[in-house]
Amino acid sequence: MVYIFLIAGFILLIKGADFFVEGSSSVAKRLRVPSLIIGMTIVAMGTSFPECSVSINASIAGSNGLAISNAVGSNIFNLMVVCGFCTLFCPLAVDKGTLKKEFPFSIIVALILLAFGSAGMVLGHIDGIILTLVFAIFLYWMVMSAKKARAGGNQADGDDYEIIPVWKCIFYILGGIIAIIIGGDVVVDSASKIAAQFGMSDNLIGLTVVAFGTSLPELVTSVVAAKKNEVDMALGNVIGSNIFNILLVLGVAAAISPVAFVMENIVDIVVLVVMSLIVWWFAWSKQKITRGEGIIMLLMYAIYVVYICIR
Repeated sequence: MVYIFLIAGFILLIKGADFFVEGSSSVAKRLRVPSLIIGMTIVAMGTSFPECSVSINASIAGSNGLAISNAVGSNIFNLMVVCGFCTLFCPLAVDKGTLKKEFPFSIIVALILLAFGSAGMVLGHIDGIILTLVFAIFLYWMVMSAKKARAGGNQADGDDYEIIPVWKCIFYILGGIIAIIIGGDVVVDSASKIAAQFGMSDNLIGLTVVAFGTSLPELVTSVVAAKKNEVDMALGNVIGSNIFNILLVLGVAAAISPVAFVMENIVDIVVLVVMSLIVWWFAWSKQKITRGEGIIMLLMYAIYVVYICIR
C-alpha cells in the first residue's frame, strides 16, 4: 500500500502543478507577458510547488535530510536531465541577457546555500528568512522585467497555454494548490516509510526517488516547450525552478523549522555548483546548448546517481 500511496502522491503533485501552470499561464497570457518571463516566474513557481510542499512537510515532520536533499537533488535533475533531454529535440538557444543575469544568479543562490550550510551545519530561522527575502526581491525583479517588456511591446507569443475563462483560471489555480499540498504530504510519508524498510537514509531517497518525482512537472513542461521550439520557456522554467527551490522552498522550510545539514548535503551542493558552471560554459561558448552537450550532461547525471548510491 505504501507504494500505491507514493504513486498517488506523485500523481497529485504532477496534476496539481499542471492545473496551476495552465491557470496561471492563461492569466499571464491575458496580461501579454513574454514567454521567458512566464517560464521564470509562473511556470517555474508552479512546477516548483511539489518540491516546496515536500520540503515543508518534511521539515515539519522532522525529516530534515529529505528537505535539503529533495531541493538540491531536484536542482541537479532539472539542470542535467531536463535541459539535457530537451536538447534531444532541438538545441537550447540561450538569451544573452539570461546568461549575464538569471543563470549566474542561480549559481550565486547555490553558493549562498553552501555558505549557510557550511557555517553551522544547519539552516536556521534567520537563514530561512534571509533566503525568503532574497526570493521576494527576485520576484519583484521579474515582475518589473515583465512590466518593462510589456511597455516595450514585447508580448507573449505562441499558443503553449490556452487562454481560458477567468473562473476556470481561479478553479485551476486553487485546485492545483490543494492537490499539491495533499500530494506533498502523502509523498513525504510514503517515501520515509520506504526508506525505513530498505534501510535507506532520508538523504538518499530524497536525492533519487523524491527528487525525480517532484521534478517530473519541470521535465514535462520543458520537453513540451522544447518540442514546440519555445526554448525560452524551457530554459526559463529550469533556471527559475532552481532559484525557487533554494530561495522559496528551503527558505520557507527553514523559517518554519531549522533544517540540519550533513556532510553529504555539502558535497551535493558543491556538485550542483560545479555542474551549473559547466552548463553555463556550454551555453556561453555558443549561446546555445547542443545535442552533443546535452548527451554529456545526461551521462554526468548518470555518473552522479551511481556515486550517491554507493557512497
